[in-house]
Amino acid sequence: MTGLRRGRNAVKTTALLALLTALIIVVGGLVAGSTGVVVATVLSLGLNAYLYFNSDKLALRSMAARQVSPQEAPELYAVVAELSQRAGQPMPRIYVSPIAQPNAFATGRNPEHAAVAVTAGILQLLSPRELRAVLGHELAHVYNRDILTSSVAAGLAGIVTMLANLAIFLPFGSSDDDDAPNPLVTLLTVLFAPIAASLIQLAISRNREYEADHDGAELSGDPLALASALAKISRGTTALPLPAESGVATQSHLMIANPLSGHGIGALFSTHPPMDERIRRLHQLAANPHVLAS
Repeated sequence: MTGLRRGRNAVKTTALLALLTALIIVVGGLVAGSTGVVVATVLSLGLNAYLYFNSDKLALRSMAARQVSPQEAPELYAVVAELSQRAGQPMPRIYVSPIAQPNAFATGRNPEHAAVAVTAGILQLLSPRELRAVLGHELAHVYNRDILTSSVAAGLAGIVTMLANLAIFLPFGSSDDDDAPNPLVTLLTVLFAPIAASLIQLAISRNREYEADHDGAELSGDPLALASALAKISRGTTALPLPAESGVATQSHLMIANPLSGHGIGALFSTHPPMDERIRRLHQLAANPHVLAS
């Protein structure tokens, strides 16, 4: 990623996260006045701090991933070591999840505390070339600090939804009570605040998937392998969707492909961009050799 593009992305992401934080404060104020603003601000800062240090543990636990040694997964280690060395970055920890669905994710707050995880399903499905391209995509997420950003965005969006849900249980005072919440404002908060939060989170996550596809293809030097892998993974996740009520749902934004069912209205609010568009962009990237020139 060029310095200019990295700078633009940092500004865009910072603005979106600031918008999410502002939404928390506004919703807190609408729900419970100045007290709500204080509580919402403390919650957002506390959750950000917690996710900063624990986002990797939460994601790995949700997928029942187990750390593997170089002796247990020599080929996997060799590929990750080669890509890490190529990028001039530290070697991340490597995990394997027993889940049959083909998927992969990276987590950790920075390259020094990163982990890359793959499922048993993806190891069985992809060729070595395709798996290398997928690992390049995941390492790109690490180097771009996407995991921390996505985790914080998900946590902030969750606070907005929580505050909006709490508004349902607030008592409405008389019209003479200046401190009583306005019923109409409360109703609008309950209905639209979670939608607004989801749309902001979606904007952050979708943009970063496109960037990781691009930067991962640059790292591996093989955009067509990543395109082929994404097509296989898409078919695999469609055939073996994970249950939405599982802990995976809260970490789905980290996966290379949406692990949940993409059917119905939920597809409109997916944190992943359309797979066909991702594949199209990778083919376009492969057709332009100057983009991948080192």
